[in-house]
Amino acid sequence: MNVPNDRRYVDSHEWIRPESDGTVTIGITDHAQAALGDLVYVELPKPGRKVALNEACAVVESVKAASDVYSPLAGEIVASNDTLTAKPEAVNEDAYAAWLFRLRPDDAAAVAGLLDAAAYSKLIAEA
Repeated sequence: MNVPNDRRYVDSHEWIRPESDGTVTIGITDHAQAALGDLVYVELPKPGRKVALNEACAVVESVKAASDVYSPLAGEIVASNDTLTAKPEAVNEDAYAAWLFRLRPDDAAAVAGLLDAAAYSKLIAEA
């Protein structure tokens, strides 16, 4: 399973990549997309929306299941990857390139408290 070292992770299988402008980019992990199967639909949050920690704010749907995507941090949505609405299968092709949304966190330091690649790898190995 692919788990890049340049991001943080949460146990609900979202990845978080800090950006140089203070925002974070968020998507679902390779493990999550593999478990879901072929994605056929993605619903993304609108920029400007405020989200709470662990709030369901996006949906990914496959031929076998729909799954909420949770915000791993509280903050404001600043961008959504609208190309995924026309091509949701891009998440299956490369879950780490096909980000879902960008967020300006209320507490940027909270990113450091999330799982690193080694801890996330251990979590999915034990599942």
